Amino acid sequence: MSAIGIIATLRVQPGKETEFETIFAELAAAVNANEAGNSYYRLFKSEAAGAYKVLECYDDQAALDAHRASDHFRSIGAQLGPCLAGAPEIETLGAV
Repeated sequence: MSAIGIIATLRVQPGKETEFETIFAELAAAVNANEAGNSYYRLFKSEAAGAYKVLECYDDQAALDAHRASDHFRSIGAQLGPCLAGAPEIETLGAV
């Protein structure tokens, strides 16, 4: 079993930053409360205007799959869509 790291880059439309951050805080709280296989899930604001990074760590592929299939990820995550200025860029990392 090897941990999986994710770096998701999200670009937010101008003027939607506060709404995005509020919705994301709700999602992060749900992940932290409901996903035992997730050890880290946190939003960071980039120096680039409107760009954010989500740093995530999962125990294994099953935990990552459970995250993506969870009701909170699907319902709250869908609320983020109207704030975004394009598709997220996802980088997957293997722990060493």
